[in-house]
Amino acid sequence: MVTGASSGIGEATARMLAADGWRCVLVARREDRLRALAAEIDGEVEVCDVADREAVAAVAERVLGRHPAVHLLVNNAGIPARGSFLTLDAERIEHVSLVNYLGGVWCTRAFLPGLEAARAGGDRASVVNVVSVAGTVAFAPAGPYAAAKHAQLAFSRSCGAALRRRGIGCHAIMPGFLETEGFPQHEVLSSRLLRRFLIDTDDVARAILRAVERNRSEVTVPWFPYRLITFAHALSPVLVTRLAGWFTYHRGEERV
Repeated sequence: MVTGASSGIGEATARMLAADGWRCVLVARREDRLRALAAEIDGEVEVCDVADREAVAAVAERVLGRHPAVHLLVNNAGIPARGSFLTLDAERIEHVSLVNYLGGVWCTRAFLPGLEAARAGGDRASVVNVVSVAGTVAFAPAGPYAAAKHAQLAFSRSCGAALRRRGIGCHAIMPGFLETEGFPQHEVLSSRLLRRFLIDTDDVARAILRAVERNRSEVTVPWFPYRLITFAHALSPVLVTRLAGWFTYHRGEERV
């Protein structure tokens, strides 16, 4: 199961999984994109907004009817929210939490029977949560996004402990700034320094596969400089938050 599979990290991950022999169920809102990808990789399509708990439950019922055992769930669906808590539209603040945080909660709960069935059959089962370095550092120019990712990381760590008791792996992937359709960083980042460290979706997809294969709980992509920033934030959160506030987006992009 790969959510947010119509583009970006989700699409890249689905392609790599399929190339590695996995049968992928692709989940997103854009049916045309999903069907085009499914035709290429021999996957299955489920149209769903993960923010809608009832819709997620309905998808899980259909998928588990076809595939009682689910070996891998990739909670990747996410939306941007550039802007501060003081300026961003209230609806966007609410929606980014529903998609980026609670979407993964609803999917994990809904597909837990399938993950447990895979373990009962003697196979490995894993949940991957595509978080972000923003889940470890408070980035003022995208405050609501960072808060949702902080919540998602806390969910991944907390739920991971519970899943491990059931024999199910849980992995948090924390990419730095990357260029995707929904996150066009080259266009919106004003900092040349941050643009130097941009990565692409294949980098993250490879990290996801390695994390599952090597059973790594948390992976930062790339390690430098983002892991160092994470350590610095843990030691001096006020200072790092102030420094992060110096970096921003081009004027006019902060409300996307």
